[in-house]
Amino acid sequence: MKQRKNGLRLTEDLAVNEDILQFVAKWKVPEFSDDFAEMIASLYRLSQQDPTSSDMVLFKRSLAELRYAQKVFSPYRGFKKVCIFGSARTPSDAPAYKSAMEFGRLMTDAGYMTITGAGNGIMAAAQQGAGAEKSFGLNIMLPFEQHANAVIDHDPKLVTFRYFFTRKLTFLREASAVTAFPGGFGTLDEGMEVLTLLQTGKARLIPMVLIDEPGGTFWKSFIHYVSENLMAHKLISAEDFDLFKVTDSVKEARDEILRYYRNFHSYRFVGPYLVIRLQRTISETRLAELRREFLSILQPTGEMFQRDALPQEANEPKIAKLPRLCLTFNRIHYGFLRKLINRLNED
Repeated sequence: MKQRKNGLRLTEDLAVNEDILQFVAKWKVPEFSDDFAEMIASLYRLSQQDPTSSDMVLFKRSLAELRYAQKVFSPYRGFKKVCIFGSARTPSDAPAYKSAMEFGRLMTDAGYMTITGAGNGIMAAAQQGAGAEKSFGLNIMLPFEQHANAVIDHDPKLVTFRYFFTRKLTFLREASAVTAFPGGFGTLDEGMEVLTLLQTGKARLIPMVLIDEPGGTFWKSFIHYVSENLMAHKLISAEDFDLFKVTDSVKEARDEILRYYRNFHSYRFVGPYLVIRLQRTISETRLAELRREFLSILQPTGEMFQRDALPQEANEPKIAKLPRLCLTFNRIHYGFLRKLINRLNED
């Protein structure tokens, strides 16, 4: 396989490589030309691997679904969005339904857009509260039960998926926060996948809130099970409980989400550093306290310092002026990292 000077890997056939590069050059997208070239090279290599017809259907439809979802969300990238999971079977007179409706309204009032699975029950309630203008629906093709609710049906912000994995990827890729009301296997699957991705660092840390109906015990009972069976047998760590919050108050759920972005803005890895972008700098006294408190999540060098944007962040000019907190994070203890973000939001 040919290795170009800039690190771009294409195919072992130099003539094919040249054809790919010339083809992409005609698109006039210099910022992403290498990425498009690598994607086309992957298709070429696939063509040489004797794919089956089912392989081709999977790859073709998956890319098409992700591309279309990107098109729908692209005009709204400047808005924070909350993803709301919950049962499609919850009746409209149930307390959980009313809570979901109120939560959708509260998040719209807070400037957020709402993403649901587009079905009935909790999903319809949340979108009723949020309003169609501030809602997205990510529907799934099923032989029963899942039909777009009246709020989002025929809306241009409704996307229908054939595959669960492309749908789940879109949920989490677009969300600034995730919530889950009581639900069945689907809700548990979605919620636990989010927790797994947060725990392992495969998704960026965002607020996750499990919301019971007022006085309800659905999620409280689930957490009791997790504590008595997973935590007690050391199948998870105590720090994993910092990755989410359980409440039966939609106002408390809203406040948890808004608090997360009080000072914290975002983060990315740059070389050996995790670079946390903040709304405001923190004092040197506070920095020294955080360095001592979170020493266990730092690499042996134990670095934690403030500075301005790194040169590698030049492709994000809109946030170039934000102060940075840089640390040598060990990429293991994401529950502790979430706790660090909570501390930063106290300033």
